[in-house]
Amino acid sequence: MRVVKDLRTKLKLNAAAVQITIGLEDNLSGIIDLVTKTAYQFEGPKGEIIKEIPVPDNCKQLMETTRAELLERLYEIDEGMGDLFLQEKEPTPDQIKAAIRRQTINLNFVPVFMGSAYKNKGVQLLLNGVCDYLPNPSEKRSVAMDRNNNEAEVELKPDAKAPLVALAFKLEESRFGQLTYMRLYQGTMRKGDFFYNVDKRERVKIPRLVRMHANNMEDIDVAGAGEILATFGVECATGHTFTDGSINYGMSSMFIPEPVISYSIKPLDKNKLAQFSKALNRFTKEDPTFRTHVDPESQETIISGMGELHLEIYVERMKREYSVEVKVGEPRVNFRETITSRAEFNYLHKKQSGGSGQFARVIGYIEPMEEGSSETFEFVNGIVGNNIPPEFIPACEKGFREAINKGPQIGHTVQGIRVVLTDGQTHVVDSSEMAFRVAAQYAFREAFGAARPNILEPVMKVEVNVPHEFQGTAIALLNKRKGQLTGSEAHDLTVAVEADVPLSQMFGFSTDLRSATQGKGEFTMEYKEHAFVSGDIRKELIKKYETERLAEMKK
Repeated sequence: MRVVKDLRTKLKLNAAAVQITIGLEDNLSGIIDLVTKTAYQFEGPKGEIIKEIPVPDNCKQLMETTRAELLERLYEIDEGMGDLFLQEKEPTPDQIKAAIRRQTINLNFVPVFMGSAYKNKGVQLLLNGVCDYLPNPSEKRSVAMDRNNNEAEVELKPDAKAPLVALAFKLEESRFGQLTYMRLYQGTMRKGDFFYNVDKRERVKIPRLVRMHANNMEDIDVAGAGEILATFGVECATGHTFTDGSINYGMSSMFIPEPVISYSIKPLDKNKLAQFSKALNRFTKEDPTFRTHVDPESQETIISGMGELHLEIYVERMKREYSVEVKVGEPRVNFRETITSRAEFNYLHKKQSGGSGQFARVIGYIEPMEEGSSETFEFVNGIVGNNIPPEFIPACEKGFREAINKGPQIGHTVQGIRVVLTDGQTHVVDSSEMAFRVAAQYAFREAFGAARPNILEPVMKVEVNVPHEFQGTAIALLNKRKGQLTGSEAHDLTVAVEADVPLSQMFGFSTDLRSATQGKGEFTMEYKEHAFVSGDIRKELIKKYETERLAEMKK
């Protein structure tokens, strides 16, 4: 029961098994339900035949021990079960099921099921568990944001007569076009009706509704609140909200982390450009963490994501699903630039070339934002009076925002900075929005160099799992890549080593780990934070950037 133990220790969940297996791995033949003390055997090539059998003698002791542990955890958290314990009464299967359901819905308990998806053993009982223990739509509170009322929370009711609110949560490419999976939170959706895409602000017609049964589709004419359905012919992205047009509600948006790694990518066959573009368009709709853009300088297509493996999967999908072979450029880590102290600026932009010229002066300062702030940039208009007319303030802000898109040190985005505009000067004839925009850009560059700039790099939380004999090897590999060890945990057969490692040092780690552990090591990696680089790395990055700029200028 190592998985149950890991759920408790690593994820801090109150988990307990509600089943045990009859046999392990290749010898798995059945499941014992601890709630009802019933054994099931799976037969047939796909495990589709389920037979109820007596509990094998060699499993009875384990069943009683594990069941006692399940009941003990329920006694501690459920009032009804606790009363039965105090009265020294044995709970019935129905009472145990009701307690598991109550505490699962209240997020106090996690029932753990057993089985093999590959052999299709235990899947049917898992689906029964979904019905027995998980909440139906009326038992779960769902809220939307009223975009006409400053995104105030509005509770949704699973009522078929209420105004429609539906969420597109998954996209899939099929032979009929884009298949969009939707969850209906309230209201009714009918085939052929028009609905409103809140995020794209456009009306769409629903030409076909289907209910999915694995790979099979069942055409339906209407679906009500609480249902999950799919539809064709709707152009949207993951996370878009649909209503009937009478309300302007949007479901709470997902947190989308910023990408941490980028590749340049281009098709080897220029005749496949249309398929290449189609693939990128689909992937960005499916996955909000997958980004793509064209570099304005090199004119290369850049894809960005959450890690090396993340992007490699999409490159492979492009080849498999769209028959597009691509050339992938060097990985590009998404560094960030920032400042560590306050600096003043007083910049005059003055240009005269016949006719009306350009004149704008901006005065103020830049400073680092407070640590832990969720904002990456803040513009503050601190001008008292009209030294800069109000109509030019947006142009100033736009100029500063454009300046932070490409930092002076290495050309990466600047973050964690506040710009405060305190004064300025205008000319009756020559001042314009363009003049103030340009002045803001040059003022930022002037102040940035005096604000003790530094560079931030993405740091990843890495967990390496290896057999005990390779623990030293794993630690050595992480130290070699400038990782800071944060902990380790020993299991029966393996040990998990945790460390914080700069993303720039993680390229090729998968290959090195497999080679050093005879293919037995594996690791997971997730973004943790952006942290300051060391002084020597900063100098190296700046030098590399300047060299690349000079090379570009000579072309």
